[in-house]
Order: sequence, then structure tokens, then C-alpha cells
Amino acid sequence: MTDDPARVRLRTGARGQEVWRTQDGAGGTVAAHVLDPVADLDVLHAWVTRPEGRFWGLGDLTPAELRETYEFVDTLPTHHAYLVRWDGEPVALVQLYHPEDDPLAAAYEAAPGDVGVHFFKGAPTAPWAVLGPAMLELAFAEPGAERLVAEPDARNRAILVRMRALGFAEAGTVRLDLPHGPKTARLAFCTRERARAVVERARGPEAPAVR
Repeated sequence: MTDDPARVRLRTGARGQEVWRTQDGAGGTVAAHVLDPVADLDVLHAWVTRPEGRFWGLGDLTPAELRETYEFVDTLPTHHAYLVRWDGEPVALVQLYHPEDDPLAAAYEAAPGDVGVHFFKGAPTAPWAVLGPAMLELAFAEPGAERLVAEPDARNRAILVRMRALGFAEAGTVRLDLPHGPKTARLAFCTRERARAVVERARGPEAPAVR
């Protein structure tokens, strides 16, 4: 951890607290709340146990086990989980973390300012055109975040397509040894400049976006 505000990478807060929001004109309001492993458990468990949630590796957990998993995440200063709401309705789970303090560190050389990102769209009706740019804004909300690092499952073709559309550049395949088993992933990076370009294309140059 650092005492220098300019080097902070993750937006923090109490469980359930809104820590970030953006207004997307006709697209509505997108807000991020620190995940509450108790209050948000039913929503979260319903999402990760759907067929499309299989790549997260949490689908076999009971509600109690899932709660314990995110209660543990809540204790880590290097890993944060957020429940994202669109006009008040839960629509996505975002996890941001320090890659150097994660199993990902064994697969690549982390650089200062790197932020690992996992993004799960839980509400099928929520538009990617709104949530995608919002995810980038949230991930770069703190000044110390300089580059995003993603490592989606190599079999998850849908998210790979979305990643490219959000400005991520792929950098090969890596093997990760995770608590729930090995994972073959596609490593990808997105700089603050690339994210800014994506957000400005989506919302126009006047958008209060990635600065």
C-alpha cells in the first residue's frame, strides 16, 4: 500500500458504499458500490451459477461458500469487488486488483500502475454500449491506474470480442494456477490513452471520462 494519493490504483469504501458514478446522457446513470457479500449475495449467486458464468469458476459454490469467498476479498487491500448499478438496478460485477499480489504475477512482469480487471455482466438487458465505457472509467478512476490487465479464459470468445472493442490489445496465451484449478487465459492490456479514445467515441469529447 502507498500513502501517496497519486499512486493509489483502487477506489475504496465501506461495504455497500457508492464510490463512483457517471452520467451517460440518454444512457442513464451507472454507479459502482463496494460489494456487500451479505446484502448482495442473492444477486451475485444467481449470476455466477448461470451457464455463462462458468468461466468465473464460482458456479459450484453454495451461497454460504460464495459469501465467504467475497468476505475474504473484502479483507484484502489489494483486491476490490464492486456491484455496478445502472439506474439503480444491479447489472454487473467488477473486480479490480493489484496484479503483483495475485497469481497473475507468475504469468507476466507487472509494471507500476497496472490494474487487473475482471468484469461480469449479470443483467442481459444492460447495454454494452453503456457498461463498457463505464467499466473503463471506473477502472481508471484513481490517478495511480496507468494500464489495465485482463486475463479472460481463452475459451470465452464473447468476452474476447468485447475486450477488443474496449481497446484491449491481446498479448498471447498464459497458464494460471488458481485456487479452483488451472486456467488457460488470453493476456490483454489497455492503456489510459486507449481507454480515453474508446470512451470519447462512445460519448463524445465533452464526456467527463478517463482523464
